[in-house]
Amino acid sequence: MTADDFRTLALSLPESAEKAHMGHPDFRVGGKIFATLGPDEDWGMVKLTPEQQASFICTDPDAFQPIKGAWGRKGCTYVRLAAAEELTVRQALVEAWRNTAPKRMAQELREE
Repeated sequence: MTADDFRTLALSLPESAEKAHMGHPDFRVGGKIFATLGPDEDWGMVKLTPEQQASFICTDPDAFQPIKGAWGRKGCTYVRLAAAEELTVRQALVEAWRNTAPKRMAQELREE
């Protein structure tokens, strides 16, 4: 997976927008960040719950790992793009989007 693939998947989610945060791209819904790309664009980050994080790490430990520190304990998860498969990253981005989107929007996506 490339940074462009990650970007395309993130922006395919409803009302997603690309902005910048601390010198690198981020992806937002409702003005809140649900994913980012690292400064060198060789990794991404998704905002998962701790339970979702554990599941993705268990499923694909080569691609997913917790961010160090408090953010990681809260579910923020690195995605090593070179090791990641598109389907799994799409699933992680959808979960991160749902976790961040306004409840009305998240519910609409669940119903589709």
